[in-house]
Amino acid sequence: MDLIKSAVRVVALVILAGLSLGATPIQPHMQAARTNLLQARSALQRAARNKGGHRVNAIGYVNSAISEVDLGIQYDRRNNQAKKAVPVDQPNMQEALNRLKDAKNNLDKATADKAGHRANAIDYVNRAIDEVKAGIKVGD
Repeated sequence: MDLIKSAVRVVALVILAGLSLGATPIQPHMQAARTNLLQARSALQRAARNKGGHRVNAIGYVNSAISEVDLGIQYDRRNNQAKKAVPVDQPNMQEALNRLKDAKNNLDKATADKAGHRANAIDYVNRAIDEVKAGIKVGD
């Protein structure tokens, strides 16, 4: 039940953050990453529950990644947007982030009977996403 409450809170925060950005997203790649993370979490939530705790752990990491995306967007708006006339999305970091989310989406679509290895891969991908987002937060 706590997981559901946490998920509802995160979705509400994401919606509010999205609304505050207006019609044109300032950081389209970060916005896309957030959308993909939400999709990945939804797929994990639909997966069978008997994954030895790994599915739940992966969902926790996805939630953390979503929070990091939101913080990265907020940081960039406060710090980088004031310094630069045109938003900079760090194209290589963004490309890495996009490829990681694509990998995670494909893992989510794979059949679940992989002796826990699929879940472990999702976990590592989520951790990698967190690190990429932290790197984006640091800036250029």
